[in-house]
Amino acid sequence: MHAAEQKEERNCHIKSHFHVAFTFIMKLLKLKENRDFRRVYNRGKSYVCPYFVVYVNPNRSKNVRLGITVGKKIGNAVKRNRAKRVITAAFSAVCPQITLGYDFVIVARTRILNVKSTEVSTHLTRLLKNAGVIEIKKDENIAD
Repeated sequence: MHAAEQKEERNCHIKSHFHVAFTFIMKLLKLKENRDFRRVYNRGKSYVCPYFVVYVNPNRSKNVRLGITVGKKIGNAVKRNRAKRVITAAFSAVCPQITLGYDFVIVARTRILNVKSTEVSTHLTRLLKNAGVIEIKKDENIAD
C-alpha cells in the first residue's frame, strides 16, 4: 500500500469515529424534570432484570432521552454514583442501535454494584429487544 493510500485510509477511519461520536452526542438527552419521570413511570412499559428495571415510553420528539434513578437503598454517594456510571456506560454502548423517539428511565437495583458495565450492557440489550426499540439488522444473528 502506498503512503498516500494509507493516509487516506487513516483519515477515513478518523472521520467515521468522529461521525459516530458526534451523532451520539446529538441524539441522547437526559430526563431531568420530575414530570418527565412521572410520565414514563405511569404511561411507560417496564422490563425487569436482576440489576435494574427499565421503563420505556415513546416521546413526541426524535430524540432518545435517558433518566437514571438510584435510591439511597443502593448505598452511600460513592456507590450510587458508580451505579449511575455503569448504567450510563452500558446505555451508551447500546444507544447506536436504539430507534429514535423514546424516553427511558432506568432504576438501579442493589445487585448492580457487583457487576461491570459489559454485563449490564448485555442485559440492557436483551430487555430493549423485548421492548422492540432496538433496530435489528438483517445480517445480525439473533441468539436468544
